[in-house]
Amino acid sequence: MNAPCDPGAQTPILDLAADFPILSRPVHGRRLAYLDNGATTQKPAAVIEAEARFYRESNANIHRGVHWLSQHATELYDGARATVQRFLNAARADEIVFTRGTTEAINLVAQSWGRPRLAAGDEILLSTMEHHSNIVPWQLVCEQTGAALKVIPVQDNGELDMAAFAGLLGERTRLLAITHVSNALGTVNPVAEMTRRAHEMGAIVLVDGAQAVAHQAVDVQAIGCDFYAFSGHKLYGPTGIGALYGRAELLRHMPPWQGGGDMIRTVAFDNTTFAPPPQRFEAGTPNIAGAIALAAAIDYVQGVGLARIHVHEQALLDYGTRALAAIPGVRLVGTAERKAGILSFLVEGIHPHDLGTILDAEGVAIRAGHHCAMPLMTRFGIPGTARASLGLYNGLADLDALVAAIQKAQELFGTRSGTASGNGRVA
Repeated sequence: MNAPCDPGAQTPILDLAADFPILSRPVHGRRLAYLDNGATTQKPAAVIEAEARFYRESNANIHRGVHWLSQHATELYDGARATVQRFLNAARADEIVFTRGTTEAINLVAQSWGRPRLAAGDEILLSTMEHHSNIVPWQLVCEQTGAALKVIPVQDNGELDMAAFAGLLGERTRLLAITHVSNALGTVNPVAEMTRRAHEMGAIVLVDGAQAVAHQAVDVQAIGCDFYAFSGHKLYGPTGIGALYGRAELLRHMPPWQGGGDMIRTVAFDNTTFAPPPQRFEAGTPNIAGAIALAAAIDYVQGVGLARIHVHEQALLDYGTRALAAIPGVRLVGTAERKAGILSFLVEGIHPHDLGTILDAEGVAIRAGHHCAMPLMTRFGIPGTARASLGLYNGLADLDALVAAIQKAQELFGTRSGTASGNGRVA
């Protein structure tokens, strides 16, 4: 098959693999085609160096030291918070709480905002496509408070049923917790519209942005949400660091959910007073190096340009969608009109785990399983999918390798029909 000839098709515009040292490492003697970015992204040299440089030149604990190194480390850490503020367009730096990632951020809101305020008869509204990290914390809060979960259904193409959403949203709705981009389907949800409608009913809105921040510009003020959570490791930053945006007036009235050093004003055995946000929610020594390296990752992504990244990944998504659809026996799961760079699919006669193992032997890294979205898999009547998820360093060669590896798996399982010629590129 020939190169794409659709005159309306976009062309990938980025060539950044050289910035990521790990991508030059062969796997099983083959060139690595890393297509598991939805699970975690690889790190550019600039981020690796930022973390190493902190330990090499600036390592000290923050906020409590009077010596120069401590003050210098504090400046770097506070500067990282300001970088996240600008990245999300939060109104104030103290609306940014550093966490271990999206999971901890959602648990923080569940326990500090939800648990003291919810009661029997209150409702929390989620969707069928949520990651387990945006389901289980709310189940725990419901058990603790007597509140109830309500679930927005998903249509066959992977889009939310917005009519059902309107019907579920009511006077008892206290919280809407919704993913910005589905990690299993790539669906981009209309979070600004959903936030507006939830606010009209007096509800608070939390947006899980783990799969959004690396692929598109996020403006929390434009969305209007009350909380927004993301993880650094899905944004070309380190593991173990992330952030929660929370509106200042909400954070101000939320109690701490963990106790320890640096989150207090005074401590006595008969009474403790707490620091204002965000320190109130950052008990103990934080991941200082991680926060600084996260800021470096944000600088890197913004240096490339989120608009350019979006165009590049949409071109890859279009190409990959057509390439997979052209393979007999391959079924795409999730075909929403608005999607980020995620291709979930099934290959007839091959379990996703077996497929992932064969692809790995060909140097192609994908994810196989339920993607921490078991209710969504149940809705589609499947145990899981194979998932190829795209990043800014991917190119057409990675998708060609994916196609070739799928065809090899079909040959091994005796399920392949038809033949391909040339480099396998779609017309």
